[in-house]
Amino acid sequence: MSHWIGTANHGFASLAMEELRRLVNGIKFTQLIAGEAFKMEVPLSREEMLGVIRTNEPIFLRHLQPIDRALPIHGNADDLQALSDLIRSARMRCAEGTTAIHLRRVEGTPFVYTAADTKAVLDAVIMELGGDTAMQSPDQIFSIFAGAEELYVGWGTPDEQLSDWPGGAVRFQREEGQISRAKFKLLEAERAFKLYLENFREALDIGAAPGGWTHLLLERGLRVTAIDPAELHPSLSAYPRLTKMKKNASDVQFAPNTFDLLVCDMSWSPMQMAKLVLEKTDALTDGATAIITVKLMHKKPLQTIRDVVSKLETAFVLQKAKQLFHNRDEITLYLIKK
Repeated sequence: MSHWIGTANHGFASLAMEELRRLVNGIKFTQLIAGEAFKMEVPLSREEMLGVIRTNEPIFLRHLQPIDRALPIHGNADDLQALSDLIRSARMRCAEGTTAIHLRRVEGTPFVYTAADTKAVLDAVIMELGGDTAMQSPDQIFSIFAGAEELYVGWGTPDEQLSDWPGGAVRFQREEGQISRAKFKLLEAERAFKLYLENFREALDIGAAPGGWTHLLLERGLRVTAIDPAELHPSLSAYPRLTKMKKNASDVQFAPNTFDLLVCDMSWSPMQMAKLVLEKTDALTDGATAIITVKLMHKKPLQTIRDVVSKLETAFVLQKAKQLFHNRDEITLYLIKK
């Protein structure tokens, strides 16, 4: 038996739980944050559960926190003392690499300390023990979830927790002149799928307007062909490596083996989007990468995903499907052309 906290994008916890039920017989759930976070009682050991997640990572599970201990909340300095004592009891673990402190909370929790205050105290304890702390890319994470009555605490690596951000809430700083928030989706996809956009040479952006994804690809040094009947942001005209085509993608043909990257973030019917992408596969090199968002505009999102993936797998091999933090009513697919 093991205990965990699962987190999904707001409104998608039920889908994450449905996926988990299909993977683990006898799993039990308790809601922590409506539509977003839930506690799990799993009839598997920690390593068995991690093995299940590594083999079949749920699309809608954004973050996974182990619960090693549950501490009563007193609402005073005793809470920080109890957390400090737990850190001290893991002296050897603290010496094994850099550690990050993550705190999340339910609304109205009696735990009175902010994430910054909690981190400051526990970082000091780690350094007192001879360990190192880290804000980004830590070797391990000491996660605290402040519930209505208890602190749920657990250790894990970023890979085990599916993210090195608290609750998997990946944050990017908005830049001056940024065209749209859609850029964050592609930045997060790059992290989640362990891609390096600068390693690609020639990109095709289908449904590119207003140009958030095109802009990021141009910044990374790619040549980009952007197709959309709508206008791109005028700032993109400064890039000589951009080819703009103000047309419907279905009306455009390209020479075979032209592009090694295809991206598509269109607010369109999922099956129509899949059909359009498949029409462009001859223009892709063998082994080309595709990053595609699938809009979940129907009542049966899991069936929609299965149908879209089945259609795309006639020409691509699915590497991963994930609802990223910056996705809204959609998921992102990472595929490789056969």
